Parts: sequence; structure tokens; C-alpha cells
Amino acid sequence: MSERASTATPVSELRAVARRRSMLWHLVLRELKGRYKGSVLGFLWSILTPLFMALIYVFFLRLVAGRGVPVEEIVIGVFAWQFTVQCVNGGMTAVSSNASLVKRVYFPRSLLPLAVTLGALVNYGLSLLVQFPLVMVLGSGWSVLSGGLLLLPLLVLLQTMFNFGLALLLSASNVYFRDTPHLVGLLLSAWFFLSPVMYDLDFLRRFAAAFPHLTDLYLLNPLAVLITGYRACILPDVSFPFSAWSLAGTGLILLLLAAGWLIFVRAQRHFADFL
Repeated sequence: MSERASTATPVSELRAVARRRSMLWHLVLRELKGRYKGSVLGFLWSILTPLFMALIYVFFLRLVAGRGVPVEEIVIGVFAWQFTVQCVNGGMTAVSSNASLVKRVYFPRSLLPLAVTLGALVNYGLSLLVQFPLVMVLGSGWSVLSGGLLLLPLLVLLQTMFNFGLALLLSASNVYFRDTPHLVGLLLSAWFFLSPVMYDLDFLRRFAAAFPHLTDLYLLNPLAVLITGYRACILPDVSFPFSAWSLAGTGLILLLLAAGWLIFVRAQRHFADFL
């Protein structure tokens, strides 16, 4: 193992990433090309997958709950959820699937989960090109879009930081604990229903009317803050619940990123021994 890898600090790792921008660019391109290699539709799958998921959820929810389901909110929630899922699944194997590269060549190992995250960000950006027209069709034309769209880039940045933090933690964990994918698969299933992907905060408030503090605690879930924020930015009739709880949920995004970075830099010292 390289001496430089064994003595890396969070600051030196950050500087090394900045110096390897060209390598990062090539890793992102490899990630984008490899994800749909041999596929006929290629990048269209980044749009079709969340679109099909949203349509399926809308159909079954309307079948069960009637016409009161906010279809455009489900579309926004599913597309945002898929962005995080892509980073979780890809980030989990970012290091372990590049064992030969990690063992033979010195480079900032954090480039691997970062490339996965940026590749998923490109896919998410492409999916937004479909999401906006779809939301307008499901809503009432241009009037369905909110003036808060100017804040959308900030939310995308926050979610990208959140996803990168997850990718860092899971990629390091999967090197040491090979049961990580099985555990993450179970947790993702639970996290999906504990996040407002198929419902909104109004539904939660009605569902948990007997527990008034549940909605506050619910906002500690960063995805609850992000998805609700997307809806408030895009839809004029959705308001964001500004409170100490939603601020704490936003703060957890930054905390997760910092913790993920520190843990990854420390853990990478022994990656070559476990791969």
C-alpha cells in the first residue's frame, strides 16, 4: 500500500482530489458509460425507471385511496428517491469493485464514490428534463410551477452532498463488512416508506393526528426535508415547514457528509489489505 494513502488526512485528501480533477472526469465518464453498457436505450433508462415507478405508484395509490392522491407530488418524490438509491447502490461497491485499481495505483480513493455520485447527478439532471413537463401535464400547465424554482439548484446541491456522504460511508463499510449490501437492501425498503416519496406531510399529519410531535421528529429524516423542499420549490400550493426540526434535518446532511469524509479517509488506509 502506498505510504501516501496510509498517511492521508481529511485536508490532504481534499487537496489530492482537487489535483486529480482530470482523473475524476474520466471516472465519471466511465461510470456513465458502464452503467448502460450494451443497453439499447442507454441513458433513457435514467428517465424511464423513475417514470415507470411513479406511474405504477400513482395507479395503485389511486386504486386504494381514490382521486385525492397528489400525482405530481409522487412524481417529484420518486425521481428524488431514485437519485439517492443510485448513489447508495453504486457507492456501496465503488471501492470493492475496483480492487485491482486500488491495490496497484495511488490516487485519492474518495474519487471512486465521488465519481458514482456525480454520475448519478448527471442522470438526475437528465430526468428533471422529463419531470418538469410531466408535472405540468399532471397539474395545470405552467401555472403549476412555483417561483421557488430558483432555489432548486440549492436543493440539488444539498441532496448531492447527502448522497456523497452515504456513498463514502457505504463504500468503506463494504470493504470491511461484506454483509453490507444485504443490510442496506433491507434498510432501503424501510427507508422508502419512512420517507415522503408516495405521500406528503399533510397525509402524515392526518395519519398521526394523535401524535402531534411525530411530524416534527419525522423532519429529522434528511430525505423528508429534501423531498418536501423539492415540492415546495416546484409546486405553488406546497409550503415548506420551516422549523427547528427541519433545520436540524438539514444540518444532519452536513454532519453526515463530514462524518462520511472523516471515516472514509481513516478507513482507506487498510483498503488494500481487505480487498
